Amino acid sequence: MKCRGCGAALHLPLIDLGTAPPSNAYLRADQLDQAEQWVPLRVLVCDSCWLVQTEDFRSADSLFDADYAYFSSYSSSWLEHAQRYVAQMVERFGLNAQSRVVEVAANDGYLLQYVAQRGIPCLGIEPTASTARAAREKGLQIRELFFGEETAASLAAEGWRADLMAANNVLAHVPDINDFLKGFATLLKPSGVVTFEFPHLLRLMAENQFDTLYHEHYSYLSLTAVQSLCTRNGLQLFDVEELSTHGGSLRVYAQRSEGAHAVSAAVIELLAREEQAGVKTAVFYSTLAPAAERIKHGLLRFLLQAKAEGKRVAAYGAAAKGNTLLNYAGVRSDLLAWVADANPHKQGKFLPGSRIPIVPPARIGEEKPNYVLVLPWNLLCEVMEQQAVIKTWGGQFVVAVPELRSF
Repeated sequence: MKCRGCGAALHLPLIDLGTAPPSNAYLRADQLDQAEQWVPLRVLVCDSCWLVQTEDFRSADSLFDADYAYFSSYSSSWLEHAQRYVAQMVERFGLNAQSRVVEVAANDGYLLQYVAQRGIPCLGIEPTASTARAAREKGLQIRELFFGEETAASLAAEGWRADLMAANNVLAHVPDINDFLKGFATLLKPSGVVTFEFPHLLRLMAENQFDTLYHEHYSYLSLTAVQSLCTRNGLQLFDVEELSTHGGSLRVYAQRSEGAHAVSAAVIELLAREEQAGVKTAVFYSTLAPAAERIKHGLLRFLLQAKAEGKRVAAYGAAAKGNTLLNYAGVRSDLLAWVADANPHKQGKFLPGSRIPIVPPARIGEEKPNYVLVLPWNLLCEVMEQQAVIKTWGGQFVVAVPELRSF
């Protein structure tokens, strides 16, 4: 396999998580007597440009299909994040009714709704029919397609050259990352700005976040790798912020290569910090596989002991990262009864691979489990606040990553 960024041959392994179904391929009840497609989940590192990436076994259109079940608006903290983002961008870049804002991977309109409320013309690009429909129900303009250079040229010809483009948690999801980035260079106005948000590889490695590895995430990104990708495709990074979202993310600001924004000290400092941490060395990538094994064994010991003691364990959050963890550990419904999720598009379905049933959150109060394993550990505080009722019967919240802990 060749690096999807620079084209160099890939030799350096990061981790082999065995085989698993795609993490967002939730099952309906009528599919339970059918075989699932389990494919290898292996991640490699390019020792030329340091882009971390999955081996390719599934096409993007099969992963992001009409029944795609991830809806951003079911997380209150993520909605607050989006609202703050819009306010910050309006103030920093002087956006108004004469501006144009385009979001790539607009999902269910979680972010663009706040742009539209300010009277700023906006357009969303979203390839999944289920979320695009939800965004249109909010009154938003949505184009249901994958983004790239050709799409960008068509939108530019329609008059959609953008003052601001937003791309949250999508840069990791694209197989042809070069074509994707060329699209931004094509659609931005000469003075336009694009922001990318993505989980930071430095945090992934430091906190053993191996469960964020799954087939829908083609790439795992350091600022070092993103700078190389942007330069190759007509963009220049000029600023970066470190965020707490998704277990530690970056918000990168980029412009066309001829843009006028000066490169900030934050970019220079973070690139230096990544190099000091070792992102350009093979040894940096050697710690994740043994850490994943330790986490798997710790989770299994906890679940088996709880079973032996007659304790009931359920889970909260039918998240893709949870599917990576459960399938890697081989957990099934005999050890984890069910998983509650607030997203009605997931309720009544079953997790891929483990086939654990997904139920409404009300089940927690009805069955009063002794432990609730929070699979989207990045939302732990939000979940603990929303489901504080479990404390009334002595229940505990549990997370498995970066190590088993109870609250």
